[in-house]
Amino acid sequence: MAKKDGQALFDLVSGFVYSQILKAFVELDLPELLKKEPLPAWRLAARTRMDPRRMEVLCQGATAIGLLKRSRSGEYRLARLGAALPGVPGLSEMIRHHDVLYRDLEDPIAFLKGEGETELARFWPYVFGQAGTNDPDLAARYSRLMTESQGLVAEETLRAVKFDGVHRLMDVGGGTGAFLRAVRAEYPTLRLRLFDLPAVLEEADLPDGADSHGGSFQTDALPKGADTISLVRVLYDHADATVKQLLRNVYDALPPGGRIVISEPMAGGDTPTRAGDAYFAFYTMAMQTGCARSVVQISELLDLTGFADVEHRPTYRDFVTSVVVARKPA
Repeated sequence: MAKKDGQALFDLVSGFVYSQILKAFVELDLPELLKKEPLPAWRLAARTRMDPRRMEVLCQGATAIGLLKRSRSGEYRLARLGAALPGVPGLSEMIRHHDVLYRDLEDPIAFLKGEGETELARFWPYVFGQAGTNDPDLAARYSRLMTESQGLVAEETLRAVKFDGVHRLMDVGGGTGAFLRAVRAEYPTLRLRLFDLPAVLEEADLPDGADSHGGSFQTDALPKGADTISLVRVLYDHADATVKQLLRNVYDALPPGGRIVISEPMAGGDTPTRAGDAYFAFYTMAMQTGCARSVVQISELLDLTGFADVEHRPTYRDFVTSVVVARKPA
């Protein structure tokens, strides 16, 4: 037991080094270089303009954490974990941008005390309301990252929620329409609408037959006509006051019997989770606007708004997203 605990503590101490090995692995595009055939470290070094001895250290480290496998002849090939990186939409992009979060956490005590502005808050200024609407480059960067990472979230959401019998679905804060495109693939005849900031909608790629409505859910009323409204990775970006107002707006826009679908990473509440409480809680704290909420907290907010039949729909990969649904009383 002492040996096991010691190893666990060592892994916690070493975690940052592991993450930097992963970042270098992605930045140097090793998954692409090794996709076709195994290669020795010296050839990888030549292709990436690195010192062969240092590339050997990187490859050995990547092998140790499960990204690569090493043959007896000294060639490296992708392990299952490393091979999965290119196949997960948005994962490589998320890994690349984590240096922003790491810098914010460099002094964890100052971070937890809220001393100073974080770099991550400057990375996502759209959260503060209209900040992103006049900066097309910023809106495009945000939309690209969210779009690329939306695939797994959409997959888990559609596995947990069925939209049979829905007249119109409106996705609020849906960015470039990635979730609606996933919905269209499974529900070809469902009427779809996207609501988001006008600058974000300029980059939208809507599925056939879908329409859009520009505005800010912090200041504008939501258009009516949808009997189901989805909030996919929206609530955890915002403070309680904004979330309460948004839920009231959704409630007012829905007809009696209409349904709300909330999908995002959630904290564990009484049973803390690594993804929700040791990652997303700190990430959203660094954004300085929102927080990772538990299923119970979201359910209480829905109850206070007037929603009924609040239900948690478990997902296969809760580190990707969790789902809560509710209905407006008929």
